[in-house]
Amino acid sequence: MSAQDGSVMEGPGPGEESLGVTNGKIGMWTFLVMDAMTFAGILAGYARLRWTPDSMWPFPIDAFGVIGIQLTALNTFILICSSVAMVHVLAEQMRGNMDRAEKWLMATIGGGLIFLGIQAFEWTHLIIDKFHLLMDAGYNQNFPATFYLLTGFHGMHVAVGVIYNTIILMAIRRGRVTKDHTSTVEIAGLYWHFVDLIWILVFTFVYLI
Repeated sequence: MSAQDGSVMEGPGPGEESLGVTNGKIGMWTFLVMDAMTFAGILAGYARLRWTPDSMWPFPIDAFGVIGIQLTALNTFILICSSVAMVHVLAEQMRGNMDRAEKWLMATIGGGLIFLGIQAFEWTHLIIDKFHLLMDAGYNQNFPATFYLLTGFHGMHVAVGVIYNTIILMAIRRGRVTKDHTSTVEIAGLYWHFVDLIWILVFTFVYLI
């Protein structure tokens, strides 16, 4: 591109828009906005069913018990810690400390796996020991359906994030992602922080309110 004085102006680099934002980031932000609208629709449906007059919707304490809510609160804390670990991955990468970035990424992946493990344990307990008693007591049949839809849809996102981060971890170990590829980690971080934020909303709506 030539300026009026005849000099050559440098255009955007490969994969980069004129504002300095990579196409990958634009793509991820676009996906996250659409995904957020999907979650918003599901949460709105959950709220509509729950707060309908005479809906016979169980209170969280009746559905999950004190221990169940405390266990899910611990699981929420673990997911938040994994999101903090993801911040450290990018920080260490920018400093060029790829060994430390790799360890923090392993912590992020570990947090995601623990979250999924606890959620699987919770689902098993609720299916075998709890929800059938609620239905026999006359509570709304939509409660377990919306619960499994919300938590299952989010759990699928966590599983995808674990796989995504594992692929990046392998790329770091093979030297294909270095300190010069911060955009790769930033995009993965956007997804992981989104998953964390959505879970805080789901936890609040389903387990606390």
